[in-house]
Amino acid sequence: MPKATKSPVSFEAGLQELEGLIAEMEAGNLPLETALTTYKRGTELLQFCENRLADAEQRIRVLEGAELKPFSADKE
Repeated sequence: MPKATKSPVSFEAGLQELEGLIAEMEAGNLPLETALTTYKRGTELLQFCENRLADAEQRIRVLEGAELKPFSADKE
């Protein structure tokens, strides 16, 4: 059963809850109404996580001078 619809305390908590909901839905054992409620909560969590990532990306842009530099695994 999905948790209350309040926002998670962190990105990691939101992602963990979202992964749990996905596992429940993939199991295929939820009644229709519960599956719909779970799906709705999943979309809320997805939006929360996307917003947190966008915020983090913006903060990185500010720290790096307005433009993200391409990441290279070769750099040390």
